[in-house]
Amino acid sequence: MNRLPRRAAATVAALALSLTAGTVSTPLAQADPRPTAKTPTATGYGGAISTVDPEASAAGLEVLRRGGTAADAAVAAAATLGVTEPYSAGIGGGGYFVYYDAKSKTVSTIDGRETAPAGITHDAFIDPATGQPYPFTPQLVTSGVSVGVPGTAATWERALERWGTMNLGEALKPAIKVADRGFVVDDTFRQQTLDNKQRFAAFTSTSKLYLPGGDAPAVGSVFQNHDLAATYRLLAKDGIKAFYTGPLAQEIAQTVQAPPKSPDTTLPVPVGSMTAADLAKYSVVDQDSTHVNYRGLDVYGMAPSSSGGTTVGEALNILQNF
Repeated sequence: MNRLPRRAAATVAALALSLTAGTVSTPLAQADPRPTAKTPTATGYGGAISTVDPEASAAGLEVLRRGGTAADAAVAAAATLGVTEPYSAGIGGGGYFVYYDAKSKTVSTIDGRETAPAGITHDAFIDPATGQPYPFTPQLVTSGVSVGVPGTAATWERALERWGTMNLGEALKPAIKVADRGFVVDDTFRQQTLDNKQRFAAFTSTSKLYLPGGDAPAVGSVFQNHDLAATYRLLAKDGIKAFYTGPLAQEIAQTVQAPPKSPDTTLPVPVGSMTAADLAKYSVVDQDSTHVNYRGLDVYGMAPSSSGGTTVGEALNILQNF
């Protein structure tokens, strides 16, 4: 396994965003002296990490400096992205993990994609009032029916079991710190929040967190998410069983089945069918990567349920003829 003294390298991909349950905290609105501009490059030695956010990259670097593997750093950074980049990352969603072990020169993957609830029906996406499909956005995507059984937390734990040196609690420490102390809101975070303003206003808890006073957090203010920090602490203490079983799983299922709808929203917010039993039955899949040879290069990717590895492989096979 790669470690910092042996030139470890970690690359983190953001995971999908979905609904999460629980009460929420209002972000602080005071100005913060920390700059919001993001510097795209840095130099160093002994290891490397790349994410879209400086807090997440710092979390990964912290883990590498402590002797963690690339997998340890990837989980730490991904968890931090769940705080700072909630529009593309989060434990309410799922995704994939592709890992290269430099010692064995092997590529392995974990499929942690969301799965459909057992009780979903063939007409779940049909508006009963019209007999026609709900428009995807903003109606259908703003609903309980759009939520799959999340796989992110299970992916993190499995990656650490296979390739890490840290447990989940250790890997979550940087993200907990960022969620509690907050991070500085930049232009992108504010604009993404405004882009989702109608959707977020449809839920009492979501609007309380992301639209304090009816507006997105101001650029330069500090955004805190104490309830996400509490959820991370629960996972750090009890492992992923605290997410997939027990009170939190019941709360997630209840939120899907009866979303906390704002009384004045005009969106239909159709309910979903996911249950606590669906969460308890979830498991990730260890599987082989895709592999093609392109002009003497070995190209590996994520196999189905992802479309990435097969699509890239097919494209390269076609290009190789020209």
